[in-house]
This record gives sequence, structure tokens and C-alpha cells, in this order.
Amino acid sequence: MGKTGRDWSQIYAIYGMDDWQTPVFLLLHAIIFSVSSVLFLVYFDWVYYCFQIILPAVFSPGFARFAAGFTGSVTALSAVCLFYAAGNIFYSSVALRWEMAQRMVSAVHDWSTVKTALDVGCGRGILLNTVAMQLKKEGSSGRVVGLDRKNTTLSTLRTAGTEGVQEYVTCREGDARRLPFSDDYFDVVVSAGFVHTVGKEFGQKTAAAAAERMRVIGEVVRVMKGGGVGVVWDLVHVPEYVQRLHELKMEDIRVSERVTAYMVNSHIVSFRKPCQHVVGPSEVRLDWRFNGIC
Repeated sequence: MGKTGRDWSQIYAIYGMDDWQTPVFLLLHAIIFSVSSVLFLVYFDWVYYCFQIILPAVFSPGFARFAAGFTGSVTALSAVCLFYAAGNIFYSSVALRWEMAQRMVSAVHDWSTVKTALDVGCGRGILLNTVAMQLKKEGSSGRVVGLDRKNTTLSTLRTAGTEGVQEYVTCREGDARRLPFSDDYFDVVVSAGFVHTVGKEFGQKTAAAAAERMRVIGEVVRVMKGGGVGVVWDLVHVPEYVQRLHELKMEDIRVSERVTAYMVNSHIVSFRKPCQHVVGPSEVRLDWRFNGIC
């Protein structure tokens, strides 16, 4: 059972996995390395003898024994690392996403007032449906829009139907760098494990890729209402997002503790858009719809 009280097998059955190839590839190699390390142990004397026979000028008897033992140890350690990597990627793909979705939803303190929400990069709908379930739980009349650059509308709506929240969910296809929504539209904007994939065609560590990711963050801020809340869970690049959010004058910026996902560091960053939002050197946009409450 996960921390949210749902059985992980049920979550995997509903949402499946986008990428089975990677964990299966790692698992097969882990098995191969495991078998090899066992063979090294069982036939150690024979391996040691081969080291001596093949390169007698290089391997003295003592060094040959050390080399055989070292090779077997590295093989066993590699198997352990590959098993861990396969398990972490398998866990991160669905179960961890579900757990992080619960944490992201809890970062918004009052869902009863939320009328419009957006999930950027919704994929199969784990976070999207979590938001919808929260709206349903609160008895809200709000709706959540899931946006993805792939045409996954049918599969996403299917999972929403399975979760019993289809009436709260709408899906759209679009580019996160040019969100097809007007300014100040959403009360809440969320995104899970998506922003780091934007601009990857330029190479993850290039300035061009970083600029594309910053465009997404800027778009998220643009479509949020004054007083609205943004919550982003992502890998590796969260410090860049935090810096950009400070530049955009966001408030209540908070970063969670580190969580290992897909074998790298990840964090949740949450923030609030001020009602009085500075959008340029001499331009201030006021959102009077909140009447100064926020």
C-alpha cells in the first residue's frame, strides 16, 4: 500500500506505463550481470587460471587472483545498481507520480474556491485526475483542463472515467511554450514531471533548452489569476525555475525536500501570483476581481 491508501497494483492497472522498455532493458541486464557474478563465484579457480594463461606476462599468480576477484565484485555491484535503477524507474513512472500528485494537491490550501485549474503536460492523467478528485471531494463546481503536446485525449479521458471524475475533466492538445489560454485565466496551475522535457531537442544542458523551459514557466505565470497558486514537480532543473519565479516577482515560493525520481533529484516548487503583478519595467497589472482580499 502507498501512503495515500491506494494499492499500487490498482494505480498501475488504471494508468499503465508510457515506457516499459527502459526498466525491462535494465532488468534484463541486471539478471545477466547477476548470473555472471554467480558464475564468477562458482568457477573462481577456473577464472583465476584463465587470467594466468591468457596474459602470463601481465598477471602474476597473486595479481591474477586479485583481478579475478575484483572483476567478479564489479559484476555483482553492477547487477545491484541495475536492479535498483530498474526498480526506481518502474516506481517513479506511476506509484511515485501518484504520491507526488497527492502532495501537490495538498500545497493548495483551499480548493473550495477553485473554479478553473490547469495541468500542463497531463500525460495519462495521474495529476489531472487527482485534482479532479479533490474538486469533487470539496463539492466544487470547478473544472480542470489537461494540456499535452501529444494527442492523448482518449486515453486520458478513459482514466478519468475509471476514477469517476470525467465530468470535472477537459483535455486539450497544445504547446506549453504557447499556452492556448488568455491571461489571468486559471486559479491553479500544476505540472508534474513535464517541464524538464521541453527543449530537449536542443540538448538538456544547452542554453537554448533552458530558454525553452523558462518560456514554459513564464506561460504558467501568465495564465494564472492574481492570487492564483502554481505547483510544479520536476527533475534536475527546479533551481532554474525558482530563480525565474523570483524574477517574475512571485510570492510564497516554497521548495520541497529532495525526492529521488528516475535516478535523479526532484523537488516540488509552489508559489503564488500576487494580485498586483509587475509585468514590465514600468507596467503594473492589477487584478481587481479579488477586491484586495488576496
